[in-house]
Amino acid sequence: MLILTRRVGESVVIGGDVTVTVLGVKGNQARLGVNAPRDVAVHREEIHERIKREQAAVEAERRHTLGTEH
Repeated sequence: MLILTRRVGESVVIGGDVTVTVLGVKGNQARLGVNAPRDVAVHREEIHERIKREQAAVEAERRHTLGTEH
């Protein structure tokens, strides 16, 4: 894991086309702004994990329905 220190207003560029900017810090929370191409999904980690679980459940149901469950 790369660990960086940034101040409010400073940014990190990821892959050349995603920019994460520190907008503010209050207590133990940081507000981040993310600029990314439309085809790049940007989610909080807990939302990303929920989406993965839902997709896995749909895929399991599809396999069960088709009778290809192992």
